Amino acid sequence: MKPTFLLALLTLPALAQDYDCMIEPNQTVEIRSPVVGILERVHASRGEAIRQGQVLVSIESSVEASAAESAKARAEAQGQAELSRAKVAALREKARRLQDLLAEDFVSAQAVEDAQAELKLAEAELQTATENHQIARLDHRQAVDQLRRRQILAPFSGVVVDQYLYPGALMDSSDTKKPVLKIAQTNPLKVQALLPVKAFTQVRPGQVVSVTPEAPFADRVIKARVRTVDRVVDAAAGTFGIVAEIDNARGELPAGLRCRVKL
Repeated sequence: MKPTFLLALLTLPALAQDYDCMIEPNQTVEIRSPVVGILERVHASRGEAIRQGQVLVSIESSVEASAAESAKARAEAQGQAELSRAKVAALREKARRLQDLLAEDFVSAQAVEDAQAELKLAEAELQTATENHQIARLDHRQAVDQLRRRQILAPFSGVVVDQYLYPGALMDSSDTKKPVLKIAQTNPLKVQALLPVKAFTQVRPGQVVSVTPEAPFADRVIKARVRTVDRVVDAAAGTFGIVAEIDNARGELPAGLRCRVKL
């Protein structure tokens, strides 16, 4: 064999290799209640698609709704503030007239001082009424926030994996209690693989790799972009992990499939 031919063989690029991997949800979350109460309604059932911001769980909230309505009425009440404004306007005009009369010696200085003292007192009452109205608005906002906590919204779009509690059950914020729902984000999907350490230099974040799912999806090759590459190698096993993402906006690919990833 000629030396030039041997050199050509040595400079050929390494053949692409494939490795075992798993297609998983991007994230999985158990939905729990932030408050104690009776579960009133579950708006999504197992296997159902959900969208971000959708109401998933409603907790009985009649008391909180009444408190929010009362706080709203107090926040919208303007009677005391309007009364105080009218009083200040009247006393300000009275003090001005008495000041004019004092200049012509028709009233005493004491009368003017008394009018000015009444005006200051009325202005203080107006300030108090304004502050009370601001506090009432803040109380209304707090009551509305408390009411909103009785509804649990979906943190992302995906699917309901399982349902653990049903209407009538007691909700509890304790971690020892059962969650209501388990949901999974299926777009994007996450591909996890363990590669031998010899392949460490062949993969980097942002690289596009080919993923072939198991049957009945084995007839398609999907492009995935590497998101992370472990910077610590498992010395005992001689492996390191990578995570890649698959665009699954159309929802055609389920999570939980075994696959092969080719670098």
